[in-house]
Amino acid sequence: MAQTLLGHRHTESLGAGKAIAVLTSGGDAQGMNAAVRAVVRVGIYTGAKVYFVHEGYQGLVDGGDNIKEATWESVSMMLQLGGTVIGSARCQDFRTREGRLKAARNLVKRGITNLCVIGGDGSLTGADTFRAEWSSLLAELVKVGGITAEEAKKSSYLNIVGMVGSIDNDFCGTDMTIGTDSALHRIMEIVDAITTTAQSHQRTFVLEVMGRHCGYLALITALACGADWVFIPESPPEDDWEDHLCRRLTETRLGGSRLNIIIVAEGAIDKRGKAITSDDIKTLVVKRLGYDTRVTILGHVQRGGTPSAFDRILGSRMGVEAVMALLEGTPDTPACVVSLSGNQAVRLPLMECVQVTKDVTMAMNEGRFDEALKLRGRNFQNNWNVYKMLAHIRPPSTKSGHTLAVLNVGAPAAGMNAAVRSTVRIGLIHGHRMLAVHDGFEGLAHGKVEEISWERVGSWTGLGGSKLGTKRTLPKKYFEEIGANISNFGIHGLIIIGGFEAFTGSLELMEGRTKYEELCIPLCIIPATVSNNVPGSDFSIGADTALNTITTTCDRIKQSAAGTKRRVFIIETMGGFCGYLATMAGLAGGADAAYIYEDHFNIHDLQVNVEHLTEKMKTTVKRGLILRNERCNENYTTDFIYNLYSEEGKGIFDCRKNVLGHMQQGGTPTPFDRNFGTKMGAKAVAWITGKIKECSRHGRIFANTDDSACLLGMRKRSLVFQPITELKEQTDFEHRIPKEQWWLKLRPILKILAKYNIELDTSEKAHLEHITHKRISLESNI
Repeated sequence: MAQTLLGHRHTESLGAGKAIAVLTSGGDAQGMNAAVRAVVRVGIYTGAKVYFVHEGYQGLVDGGDNIKEATWESVSMMLQLGGTVIGSARCQDFRTREGRLKAARNLVKRGITNLCVIGGDGSLTGADTFRAEWSSLLAELVKVGGITAEEAKKSSYLNIVGMVGSIDNDFCGTDMTIGTDSALHRIMEIVDAITTTAQSHQRTFVLEVMGRHCGYLALITALACGADWVFIPESPPEDDWEDHLCRRLTETRLGGSRLNIIIVAEGAIDKRGKAITSDDIKTLVVKRLGYDTRVTILGHVQRGGTPSAFDRILGSRMGVEAVMALLEGTPDTPACVVSLSGNQAVRLPLMECVQVTKDVTMAMNEGRFDEALKLRGRNFQNNWNVYKMLAHIRPPSTKSGHTLAVLNVGAPAAGMNAAVRSTVRIGLIHGHRMLAVHDGFEGLAHGKVEEISWERVGSWTGLGGSKLGTKRTLPKKYFEEIGANISNFGIHGLIIIGGFEAFTGSLELMEGRTKYEELCIPLCIIPATVSNNVPGSDFSIGADTALNTITTTCDRIKQSAAGTKRRVFIIETMGGFCGYLATMAGLAGGADAAYIYEDHFNIHDLQVNVEHLTEKMKTTVKRGLILRNERCNENYTTDFIYNLYSEEGKGIFDCRKNVLGHMQQGGTPTPFDRNFGTKMGAKAVAWITGKIKECSRHGRIFANTDDSACLLGMRKRSLVFQPITELKEQTDFEHRIPKEQWWLKLRPILKILAKYNIELDTSEKAHLEHITHKRISLESNI
């Protein structure tokens, strides 16, 4: 891969003469190790010394062997481990000034003036206090002879950067905290397992998840499994909730369902602040309805297990950003947290975030629940609104008189069924008649269309593949038949869930409008493909599931290579010409290289990679992992790269190859894909309902403007509708990829973490934002 210089800053010497300490504090969270690994490796890459602080703040106070210099190899094989390898502990000593004096002395003696803290709001508040007192602590230490005046002068100020590691996602200012996605993976694995046994016995299950002051895990779990009810601390139920709950459970059973799922956050309360426990709910259901009811408290299993691909990438990206924030810091820079907003890395003032987080708890304690929901942020509110629509509103008796059809196009992708379920149910809530089209555009041409009911899609959220059936066939040759069926079935709007074929097929339908008036109806595309190659959206439904499948496979392969020693694995991933899966799996799996079409490479680059691996085999890490996108180069095939590495590595390492194939399209959808599909379906129906009203003239619908055919995409921080004709300019149709792709900016991180000496582009560094400004621009409810 071309080792181009990407930036104008000499990041490789940015840390020369500086020292960074990294610690994990408070409750552990999966993905913390990825963050520690990134801090160590990027710190060393910039020329800084990096120290581990074992056992959190306790290690900082105790000093000695608890503070050790880290090496490049010391963080190898950490990426896939859950918990925190450097340990974490609740520390009372650090809460006292005497404890902080000891901690300051331990840092000064080692020349450490940069501290990276990975933990929750309590850990980060402690770090800020430490920084505020730094000058007075040093003065006191000089006075009592703990350090010399010269040492105090060299360490005159302390830089603090925080990363939030908390499975509860309870920290305001960041979309996702490290560990949340992995905790959702653990919860969904258990919910899916419980669902099968509950159906067998027609049981009601009450599941209690973590979240003492934050209902995020409970809310997303409820959305992702289609739960009948969820209890969260931010929005207690109405006073007559017992009657309402029993009515809902009875309705579900009468609708043909064999089970009920109720999700409870451990901090759930009623309007008066009284706790609502799992046992309270069980007693109520048994007493009132006589249903066979079981309680499962998930507990610490939610903290355990391997981190998801998202948490590894999040931890790695945040680690890089944290090192840059530390090394660019001045005495006047406020302590900040690095976090994620959409897919953007952002820096936020630490104490502003802590304050808003405390404001939420205070609002709940004082019964100001609407305000607590607002303070949680736009993302939380949107999730809550979608949940309320799906769980608490039923189709009205008065109908809208409009008919919507939903179809899947392209290859199957996990999460498609969740999007279909949401589309159908929200459509019915709007009063529409909902039609399911089987087998894509071909099915629409051949009349494979049927009305679909609320109950029919009930259990679809967690199912992989496509229940409607999907084909890659494009509509151009079927215009006449499609037009006739749109007219016959009285279809007023189409929601097309699929990949690149959904996009190109919709463009063809737009062209057909000039000749066939029946095609003049609003269209909405929801991107769903493992390749993540649809223009107009940073993410597609299904890509996260595929990425986790690849990452899990890479873990197993690395484990095998670690056992045999001196072995390099070459793995081929899907994606067509789009290198998203190879790049992101490379970041999540700790790959040495990822070959993709967008980042052109030549024989010289292959030679550099082989030499790099030869050097690596001389260290304690005697294994290699190479990812290759299936269509990255027509001549440098997987076999060619395998043969080249085998020949050049003779006597130093041996090679194995693995083509992952269609396993990447299968499996049950991840929590992200279920939730993303559900929200996209809800948003699409709301948009198309408005567009049908806009295009109605004297009882007929006529939509022929560009903005009547849109793609719903995730762009940076929000979901946006974009006319597909405008997206044509942004598309490379020959290679079926967008011309610009956001994730390409992450490739230098992959190379640096694999020990390549390339320049890191810091020209687009994350600027400090104020959370108070962000809160004002809350997105309106769906």
